[in-house]
Amino acid sequence: MDIPAASTPIVCDMTTAPDTAQQRLDEYRSLFGRHLVGREKTAQGIRFRLHAEPGVAAWVRDLAAREKACCVFFAFDVTVEGEQVIWDCAVSDDDTARAILEEYYLLPDTTPQSPAELSDRLSAKGLNFITDPADPLRHTAG
Repeated sequence: MDIPAASTPIVCDMTTAPDTAQQRLDEYRSLFGRHLVGREKTAQGIRFRLHAEPGVAAWVRDLAAREKACCVFFAFDVTVEGEQVIWDCAVSDDDTARAILEEYYLLPDTTPQSPAELSDRLSAKGLNFITDPADPLRHTAG
């Protein structure tokens, strides 16, 4: 897994994403609700285990690519082992990034929240959001 450097900005920029924050949260809710087998912490970060039903590996790879596009401090690796899709997640060596990774680990429990609630929790951990596509240098929290 190619983990970004510690100097990588801890920023979420969905201004060019093909989906909205609500759609992304709904997608996580659906993925975890239907396919999550378990999760664990690893030496590098965290791991989600999902049922390897048809299409799930491709779905997770696509979701991971979209996450990487908006949150460049993340690293993802998706593999299939037998009946499970293994989704490994890690972040740059930064205290804020690690706090966001911990929130990511909790995502199966927190997906019932609204995007605003989740955004507030992540902002409190130090994640900055780029919310104005007309001004990509304007970082706002929440």
